[in-house]
This record gives sequence, structure tokens and C-alpha cells, in this order.
Amino acid sequence: MFEKINNDLQAALKDGDKFTLSVLRMVKSALQLEIINNKKEASDEVVISVLKKQVKQRNDSKKEYENLGKMDVVNDLDKEIAIINKYLPEEASEEEINKVIDAAFQEINPTSMKDMGSIMKYVTTKLANADMTKVSQIVKERLTK
Repeated sequence: MFEKINNDLQAALKDGDKFTLSVLRMVKSALQLEIINNKKEASDEVVISVLKKQVKQRNDSKKEYENLGKMDVVNDLDKEIAIINKYLPEEASEEEINKVIDAAFQEINPTSMKDMGSIMKYVTTKLANADMTKVSQIVKERLTK
């Protein structure tokens, strides 16, 4: 996956696609920083983790710029997110997420919000390609019922 990002970066450079080039350079820089700081290999898991962080950062920034009314920056951030999402595996559907959460509730049998950590841990091991913010919201809703 790291290799594909490098190859696409080179292709963007040759094509003169400055926007894609800048996004891929930022992503590559974040990947290299993660690899160096944590002394990890450039495995697909590390790449996916970094890409998810990059998308989350851009989504957070997007909310701030929307509040400020800077829609040109919001549009650019949307384009960046779209470019990064091309490298991420397809996210789990809400149906898949609910199935795993149901299984977690059956196995753990939570009694209060104190059990949220163990449920999230269970779900994380079963669903690597889910939006954990969405998962967290669903789990909280179920625990507070």
C-alpha cells in the first residue's frame, strides 16, 4: 500500500497534478514520521492507521472552516479526503457494525457505561475497517437504554 502511494505520487508529479501531488506528499510525510517515530515497518496496518488519522484531521478542520464560512477551504478539504479515501479499504456498513456490536453485547453482557471499554475492544478486534466514532455512538446509545 505504501508502494502504491509512492507510485501514485510519482504519477501525479509526471502529470503535473499539483493538488494530488501535495496531498500525497503530506500523506507520505505523515507515514514516514509514523514509521520513524514508532520504529515500525511500512505494513498495510500502519498505512491504514495513518490514513484514517489524516482523514479524521481533515474532517475536524472541515467542521471548523464550515463554522467560519470558508467554503472554498471546505471544498479543498473534501477533495483531499476523497484522494486519501481511495487508499482506504471500504468501510464496514452499519449492518455489519450492528452485528458485531450485538455479538459483543451477548458475550460481554454489559451492565453500565463502565463496560464500554471492553465492548469497544471487542468490536475493534472484529472490525478493522469501521468508523470507530460511529461505533462508539451506537454503543453509548445501547448502554444508556
